[in-house]
Amino acid sequence: MKSPYLEIDLSKIINNAIKLQEMLSDKQINITFITKGVLANLDIIKAVQKAGIKYFGDSRIDNIKKVKLNLPNINYTLIRIPRLSELDDVVEYCDYSLQSELDIIKELDKRAQEKNKIHNIILMVDVGDLREGVLVADVLPTIKEILKLDNIKLSGIGTNVGCYRSIMPSVENTQILVDLKHKIKDECYYEIEMISGGSTCTTRLFFNNQLNPEINFLRIGEAILLGEDSTNDIKINGFEDDAFILSAEIVELKNKPSLPIGQKGKDAFGNENEYIDYGAIDRAILAIGRQDVIIEALEPLDDQIKILGGSSDHMILDVTKSSTTYNLGDCISFRCCYSAMLTSMASPYVTKIFK
Repeated sequence: MKSPYLEIDLSKIINNAIKLQEMLSDKQINITFITKGVLANLDIIKAVQKAGIKYFGDSRIDNIKKVKLNLPNINYTLIRIPRLSELDDVVEYCDYSLQSELDIIKELDKRAQEKNKIHNIILMVDVGDLREGVLVADVLPTIKEILKLDNIKLSGIGTNVGCYRSIMPSVENTQILVDLKHKIKDECYYEIEMISGGSTCTTRLFFNNQLNPEINFLRIGEAILLGEDSTNDIKINGFEDDAFILSAEIVELKNKPSLPIGQKGKDAFGNENEYIDYGAIDRAILAIGRQDVIIEALEPLDDQIKILGGSSDHMILDVTKSSTTYNLGDCISFRCCYSAMLTSMASPYVTKIFK
């Protein structure tokens, strides 16, 4: 088998999807399954559909176009604010899109009118993370302008937290959306259908019975794919966390000093690294590097192995304490956290194997 390779266990993804779907649907919460982390892989999408999930989302229009050409009836949301240059594709291929700029929404209305279509949008509200979104004070004036447009339907409001400034979902900042829903009804005489209350990190509120019952959509990728919530640094109880296993081959195996010798500068990525002198250690070099995966987001299945670092093409391990005797040509395997899954799925040098 050509290495490095990423083994993807579809049954574990399906199990997680079924569990979460059952939990959330009991509270009338819909899942928008986010596919960007797996490059909108069709095998994974079809597996998640088996769990009964009907809504999908991606940040890349090219991913959505690929899926739509194969599964034309799938419901897809563009979750990154679109570029002006891609608005025709947004109207053509997306059922919904997240929006925050009124000028883009107005231009989107023109493109939808040209294609004789109605396009659904979710207006994003910035509740503190300072990524995309209209400031709370500007929401009602913005919506009043949106409601003047003939080919745009305001389907909902939403927010994003946890991805940029690490602001966590809370009872307070999700309540902002609920309050806005009622203000929109009272002041604009318009009732929105959807409140998209966040991503996997918002599930913590749900599991703690703190999520407002009017939140009826969550954008979920990580919880289903990896059974974890990395923003809150938790593994989700009862979920499979090893659906993505990355393996790479040993190309050098030597006993060497742990402290580099010579004048120290920055590494190839501009980082200044600190080293601890542990004496001589057994080091394994793997034929995989930062061009293929974020190595800090890997967890060795052999818990006696320590990842020391890596370059663009190599990863260096300390295997001194391992009870396994490794040889040249052996593969060492790792559980992927989110960013490791994201980058290894995107690497053309990593073979993908579906189980």
